[in-house]
Amino acid sequence: MTVVHVLTWVARRIGVTAALLAGLLVVSFLLLHLVPGDPAVRVAGLNATPEQVMAVRQRLGLDQPIHRQFVDYVAHVFQFDFGRSFQTGEPVTEVIGSRFGVTLRLAVAGIVVTMSVGVIIGLVMGALTREGRRRGTEASFALGTSLVGAVPEYVMGTLLALVFAVVLGWLPVAGLADPAGLILPTIAVSLAPTAVLSRIVRVETLAVLAQEYTRAAWAKRLRPLRVYGMHVLPNALTAALTIGGLVFAGLLGGTVVVENVFALPGLGSKLVESVMARDYPVVQAVILLLGAAIVLVNSCVEAAVKLLDPRVRTATP
Repeated sequence: MTVVHVLTWVARRIGVTAALLAGLLVVSFLLLHLVPGDPAVRVAGLNATPEQVMAVRQRLGLDQPIHRQFVDYVAHVFQFDFGRSFQTGEPVTEVIGSRFGVTLRLAVAGIVVTMSVGVIIGLVMGALTREGRRRGTEASFALGTSLVGAVPEYVMGTLLALVFAVVLGWLPVAGLADPAGLILPTIAVSLAPTAVLSRIVRVETLAVLAQEYTRAAWAKRLRPLRVYGMHVLPNALTAALTIGGLVFAGLLGGTVVVENVFALPGLGSKLVESVMARDYPVVQAVILLLGAAIVLVNSCVEAAVKLLDPRVRTATP
């Protein structure tokens, strides 16, 4: 892969990322204008006089033309100024800052569990079912992962809380007063993507085991640990990394639901609360932050795959 190809790919990737972020900015801006009702009335109160509502509209800049409002919105976003919460009057950056850590901890814990457990299960099942062996095990694995992957996060979270917190009493049912309070939410948010990832890694494992170079390694009587470590694992990790961005997006979506099930004070629960209260500046900021995280993570994943996988690296950009 020549330097020209690398620079071309990087420029194109930056352009795509910038376009996606720009689209996200437009969507978050239009959110305030497409929802029913007048935001100025929401801020001033239902009993406010027309003069008070007009004063609020002027203060929020809602009396300006739509294009001017968008320019002002983008300028404030680049200054990390998302306005003030309609509900509390606090700066939105402070509202997000107080809750970002919880969501970050849950997302990081979920992605670590998903990537590690999913890869291990996929490798083990690929090794056990290679060359058509153990048909019963393969069928059970397919059925189990399909069922787990189909269960919504809120249902899984409710079942986990009922069994392990209410019935057995092993873990706290809600909150983060105890560090163990993160265990059930992490399991709830990572079970479905782990099931999906393990199936993909198993298929990739079977494909690698069917290759001639792997058969040659077996013919040389290399130790199984060396065969799987040198030939199978790198390809499995590449497959896992390829869908890592999609897994991360699913995890962020799952945190919105799981945080509400377990009463965690994160961005997800704040987003739901703000939607119910029509606190549009907070909703805009949270959607923009989560969307930007997904776009940037996917771009980084694509770049990592491009660098690590020779098949992708040598392909025409």
